[in-house]
Amino acid sequence: MTEQTAEITPGQFAGMDPAAAGQQLNDKIGLKLVELTPERVVGTIPVEGNLQPYGLLHGGANATVAEALGSVLAALNAGPERAAMGLELSCTHHRAVRSGTVTGVATPLHVGRGTITSEIVLTDDEGRRTCTARLTCVVRDRPPGA
Repeated sequence: MTEQTAEITPGQFAGMDPAAAGQQLNDKIGLKLVELTPERVVGTIPVEGNLQPYGLLHGGANATVAEALGSVLAALNAGPERAAMGLELSCTHHRAVRSGTVTGVATPLHVGRGTITSEIVLTDDEGRRTCTARLTCVVRDRPPGA
């Protein structure tokens, strides 16, 4: 896959605060979004800089990637007049990663009026599954004045 960075614009998501745009956790972990559609959101992070004390990719980094990709997928499915917010996240860590890049792919499992659930599969550079996550987001009408 050729990596290109995909851009999220404030107009894509209901109620996105422009003042918070420069304070995103995604930036701190080095998350790059490479594909953005309502059917599939793909992103990558470097393992370097996201380690736990034993030199492995931190499980919290996996959870952050899963929440970020699943939330973007939910927001794209909710549409510009509705807001999607994380309700429940579960992660199963299958394999340790010590170096390289981790790629996450979020796909919808359920797209409803009130909730959107996605599966997020994270893999290492060899394509081995390292984590499987499931995120459910609640969907609400756009906040008044947003």
